Amino acid sequence: MTSTRERQRAAARAQLERKMAERAARARKRRQTQAIVGASAALLLVIAGTVWLATQFGGDDEPQGTAAQDSGAAQCAFTEIPKEQRNKEIKDVGLPEAQQSTRGTQTMTLDTNLGPITAKVDRSKVPCTAASFTHLASKNFFDNSKCHRLVTQGIKVLQCGDPSVTGKGWRQTDGTGGPSYRLAEENLPTDKRPPYPEGVIAMANNGDPGSTGSQFFIVYGDSQLDPNYTVLGTITGGMDIVQEVAKAGDDGAFGPQPGGGHPKKEIVIKKLTMSEPQG
Repeated sequence: MTSTRERQRAAARAQLERKMAERAARARKRRQTQAIVGASAALLLVIAGTVWLATQFGGDDEPQGTAAQDSGAAQCAFTEIPKEQRNKEIKDVGLPEAQQSTRGTQTMTLDTNLGPITAKVDRSKVPCTAASFTHLASKNFFDNSKCHRLVTQGIKVLQCGDPSVTGKGWRQTDGTGGPSYRLAEENLPTDKRPPYPEGVIAMANNGDPGSTGSQFFIVYGDSQLDPNYTVLGTITGGMDIVQEVAKAGDDGAFGPQPGGGHPKKEIVIKKLTMSEPQG
């Protein structure tokens, strides 16, 4: 009997030890699982934090123009024309500041001999061109200059902005003047049909990229021009004045190519001003 009871006790102890060992193994497995889950969660937090930091403080490799637009400023490139390449119609009034605001709208006012013409200029679309006009206006660049070209066939535009076109009569060099720098085109209407509808005021250039200066044209009838010219803004007043000049016709001095001529009805910009940005 004694031997039997001892064997039973030994068997019971062995069974208890096995159960305790199994419980301990299960506990270790739970701890290992929890540790893996915790480590994974911590890693995910680290990754998420890294991504957030990169989003908030990174971007040093982004193009400067993109970062500038996001911060409400644009870095403009005003390229000075070498002195040996300037003609006598070029007027040197220095360069605008390179960094310009992209915020607000400005009112451009052309005080002409026939009455005022006004236009709205959105700096978010043309920060550099708006800055150029603001700079030139502050230097009285456009004062007493005549609009020198009118086109009535094919396209309908009145072109102005050459500071050398002043006084009585016309010259062969009319339309060759501008500032002593050039700037890149902005706000090209590549997705608009027509690209230059009536009421648009846009920048002239010589056909090469980055050749925008001070000359501009007012569109008084929908025009199918290639979308290579900066849309500066929209006429808000005085379109009847432009229509009056167009109705009088041109002298054909620039025909047949590039077309048009001097306006028969003289229009003189006595002063051009740019308001302070609003909004």
